[in-house]
Amino acid sequence: MVTWEELEARCRQCQNCPLAETRTNVVFGVGNRQADILFIGEGPGEQEDLQGEPFVGPAGKLLDLMLSLIDLDRSKVYIANIVKCRPPRNRDPLNTEQDACIGYLRAQTALIRPKIIVCLGRIAAMRIIDKGFRITKQHGQWFDRAGVQMTAIYHPSAVLRDPLKGPDTFVDLKGIQAKVRELCPDSFSPRPE
Repeated sequence: MVTWEELEARCRQCQNCPLAETRTNVVFGVGNRQADILFIGEGPGEQEDLQGEPFVGPAGKLLDLMLSLIDLDRSKVYIANIVKCRPPRNRDPLNTEQDACIGYLRAQTALIRPKIIVCLGRIAAMRIIDKGFRITKQHGQWFDRAGVQMTAIYHPSAVLRDPLKGPDTFVDLKGIQAKVRELCPDSFSPRPE
């Protein structure tokens, strides 16, 4: 199996699709490489491309808040995307771009061996859980894939665009908290005194 260092080096040199031509940085992933919980988004946005780290813009700030609501933080989870380079104008990554990049995410997942995968948004859920996934109907539902518990919630940027998705997202987060409590309680961050 490839090491983290080899995988990241390969990813940073990748020219497998046209997104490589317009990127500022490869956005490999961030967090605890021994995490029990893997969060997967669709692809980097402008701030992520500039900084080389996933979820650092407004959606990232909301994701941090969402994690804190259920006693998690970035030091206890790993965060990655389906594609590692920003699609132009933050459009959805094309299937060909996802196909060119998915091997990196599969290798990251194999190295991490998470117990729980949380897909952030429709694109990630359709790629990871089920190609027919309907985020408006299936968010918060749990699926077992080869012993890994998987769910999807609205992407933080979708919640920013439509605050009416907030209450459903809060319920979904509490479901994630319960699943973490059941499967990997050591993942919780200690509460400040």
